[in-house]
Amino acid sequence: MSWAAHEFENYFLQHKTGVKASFFGLALGTAAPDLFTKYFVYNVAPEDAAAFHRGFPGVGFSHSLIFGVVFALLVLRFTGSRSWAVGILIGQWAHVLTDFCDTAGDMPFFPFSIEPVTVSMWKHAAAQGRYGDAAAYYSSLGGVWDFFWLGATLLFARVALTRDYFRRVVIPADPRAWGWLHRKAHLPERALLLIYQGFFFYGAGRMTSWFLLARFEERTPFQPTWGGPDYIGRANDLSDAGWIEVLARTAVGGVLFAAFLWVSWRLFIKRWWERGHDPPIVGEREPGLRAMFGS
Repeated sequence: MSWAAHEFENYFLQHKTGVKASFFGLALGTAAPDLFTKYFVYNVAPEDAAAFHRGFPGVGFSHSLIFGVVFALLVLRFTGSRSWAVGILIGQWAHVLTDFCDTAGDMPFFPFSIEPVTVSMWKHAAAQGRYGDAAAYYSSLGGVWDFFWLGATLLFARVALTRDYFRRVVIPADPRAWGWLHRKAHLPERALLLIYQGFFFYGAGRMTSWFLLARFEERTPFQPTWGGPDYIGRANDLSDAGWIEVLARTAVGGVLFAAFLWVSWRLFIKRWWERGHDPPIVGEREPGLRAMFGS
């Protein structure tokens, strides 16, 4: 899992992919795998939290690529919004790929394969509870991972935090949502910009707070080594298969998943996509935004 990198990824991905994706869709897709599962992970199955969180049976399906596909398709089918569907898909898939890094990993090709994929950079410590999990994360390469994404965003995608980028890219990708906030909440441009930038500062503040808790409240040893921290004990690796078996199962699952997507595209996704709509031009249906931006 990642405690703050998921917030930073939104800005990086919006800037680097160049696709017309709703920022709200990106944020929702990024949060979706943990949004309705973390309470149960920490409170219902603490002794086997890793298996419940990422495995099957459990809520591990939320960390599969197909979960993002289904979520995005439901949004596309019932709202017709392509930018929201694309944002949700990119955000959820980014979350899945990021969570390869801890020892639990996730099942990217569920239900075609329930084999977890992991590179085991740091230990999944949800069994320690919310505070223990945070302390372990920020005492390992997990914390370094968050700082990496913070630095990558500031170094290579900092333009995504500017007002000009907000006007040129973010608003045009989702003028209805921003226009609704402008009309219903009577928010000026500065307030809308603060909402947009707020996700970034929320991630930075969250990262800083949990890091300080690990250092000064929990006083856990800082061990940014591969597979750490050592004080947690045995890693929560959900698979006892050898690496060859893992590769074989994952390859089969990937092929079946790709085939499923191709068949689904031919049967109904293409039709739903063609019936969907791109975001309207700013000002076309949101005169308030047109007046605000002078366009």
